[in-house]
Amino acid sequence: MSVISARFMRVGAVAALAWSLATGIAGADTVERFADTSRIVSVGGPLTEIIYALGAEKMLVARDQTSTYPAESKALPDVGYMRQLAPEGVLSVNPTGILLIQGSGPQDTLEVLKKASVPMVIVPEDYTGESVIAKIEAVGKALGLEDKARALADSVASDIQAAEKAAAAHEQRKRVLFVLNGASGRLMASGTGTAADGMIKLAGGVNVITEYPGYKQLTDEAIGKAAPDMVLMMNNGGDGVGPDELLKNPAIASTPAGRNKNVVAMDALYLLGFGPRTGAAIRELSAKLYGAPAAQ
Repeated sequence: MSVISARFMRVGAVAALAWSLATGIAGADTVERFADTSRIVSVGGPLTEIIYALGAEKMLVARDQTSTYPAESKALPDVGYMRQLAPEGVLSVNPTGILLIQGSGPQDTLEVLKKASVPMVIVPEDYTGESVIAKIEAVGKALGLEDKARALADSVASDIQAAEKAAAAHEQRKRVLFVLNGASGRLMASGTGTAADGMIKLAGGVNVITEYPGYKQLTDEAIGKAAPDMVLMMNNGGDGVGPDELLKNPAIASTPAGRNKNVVAMDALYLLGFGPRTGAAIRELSAKLYGAPAAQ
C-alpha cells in the first residue's frame, strides 16, 4: 500500500457514512454501481470533471449547468441547474444512469426519476482533501472503473498533500473574506462549513467569518470588524460585480484588503468544486495570499 493510500484509508469509513446519508435523501432506489454505463447524465461539476479525468467521457449523454470543465463538456446537452432539475429534461436524453452530487434536486424531481426506474448514484459532498478522493472512488465504482479511479485518486491525493504542506508553512495567517455576490451593494459572505471555508483553510488562510454556518448578508459594521487581508470572490458569479466594482463599496474599501486593493476573483468550479484540480487551486490561492513560493 502506498503512503498516499494509507493516508486516505479513513476516507472509506467517512464516505460510507456520508453515502448512507446521501442515499437516504433520494430514497432506497439509489445504487452504487450502474448496470449499464452507455448513457450517463452527470449532475455536478466535479463529477463531470472526474469522468473526463478517467477517460470515460464517451459514457456521457448530458450534463448540468455547473459542469463547465473541461471546455468540451459544454458541447453536451444541458439538463439545467443541479438544484433545479426538471425530470422532463433529464429523461429526454434517455439515460441509463444518473450520477448526482449530494444536494442535487429538488426532491420532487428525484422522486419522479426514481419512479421512472432510472438508476441513480448520489455522490457524497464535503470540502476537504479527503472528500475529493472519496468522490473519485465513488465515481469509479459507479462506472465500473475502480482501477483507473484508484490511480487517479493516488495522483490527486499526492498533489493535494504537497499543496497543503506548502500552504501550511506560512506562520502569519492571512485573513480572508469570501463574498458570494455583491449585487446592489449587498454582500453575502461565507461562514463555516462551505466550500469557500474549506478552500481558504487548505490554502493556509483564515476565514474571517466564524459566527454562522453557510452564507448570510453582512452589515458594513461586520465587514469592518472582520478586517480581511483579502476579499475572495468568483469571477463568474453572474451578477456583474467584479473586483473593481467591489472596491467601490465603502465598507470593503475601509478594510486592509480594500486599502491594498487585494480583491481576488477565481473560477467557481476550479476554486470551490473540490474535484481533481483541487491541489492546483490550493497552490494558486495560497500564492495569491502569500506570494509565489521560491524556485527550488
